[in-house]
Amino acid sequence: MNVPFGLDHPLIAVHDIDALRQRLISLGFAMTPVGRHPWGTSTSLAMFHGCLLEIMGVYDASLTSAHPAGDFRFGRHVHAHLQKREGIALTALHSLDAGRDAERAERAGWKVAGRLEFGRDVTLPDGRAGRTKTSLALIPNPNWPRLSFFLCQQHRPDLIYVPEWMQHPNSVSGYAGSSVMAGPEDTAAISRHLSTIYGAPEAIEGGVAFDTGNGALRVLTPAAIETRYGALSPALGTQAAPAIVALDLVYEDEARLAACLDASGLAYRQDGVRYWLSDAALTGNTVLAFGPRHGA
Repeated sequence: MNVPFGLDHPLIAVHDIDALRQRLISLGFAMTPVGRHPWGTSTSLAMFHGCLLEIMGVYDASLTSAHPAGDFRFGRHVHAHLQKREGIALTALHSLDAGRDAERAERAGWKVAGRLEFGRDVTLPDGRAGRTKTSLALIPNPNWPRLSFFLCQQHRPDLIYVPEWMQHPNSVSGYAGSSVMAGPEDTAAISRHLSTIYGAPEAIEGGVAFDTGNGALRVLTPAAIETRYGALSPALGTQAAPAIVALDLVYEDEARLAACLDASGLAYRQDGVRYWLSDAALTGNTVLAFGPRHGA
């Protein structure tokens, strides 16, 4: 189960959400139908236990300034980053109490811009209807905008983490971690910033790693990213701003994962029990890597 400030769901922003959704389905993810937020963004999810994978588009740019959280506007943030390139625009951190965790973030020096509350109607597999309730505390980062976070509290987890919705043909069940690509001029400052919440990091080849309680949050040099994941897509290789560029996902059954990767028709690489897609441009400029629960 996830813990406060654990990795919950990075938001992969793309121009064509339907195309990426179909691509993820071909990879063995059980994706929800495309839904809409009131601030102009569209969304589709792959549910895991206590976290999820979310892809996002913009269905109406005229709504992206609606529903402000202080001086932060969720839709506008996503839309602005999407105009520069596809990729992870901001990342949700798990919360069991958004108000309490926002206070902790403020004490750590993370400026909380404001709060958002929203819900959506759902129909469970047994036919029962319900309405979710979600509280967000927005934490934009003016120094590294693509490393902006928000705390996400699900008040009705029973309507989110539904067992039938967490059964993915590829057997993926959650996160082992994520990787930030940052130049040497930013690495030390990012590390200090993250240390205020996660404590001292572990030194690893090419950078550092923080234990979020639901996977590692690594800060790596571009060279270390390419060593771990292979050559980057042109859009990532030329970016200057620090950003999460790779997600490490946990699988439960290697044969099922490999069968889905083969059936997708997408190129991938393999190193022992570890797999990763070769062309991040096909998955929203985000490398998707897969490893077993133990040793991922």
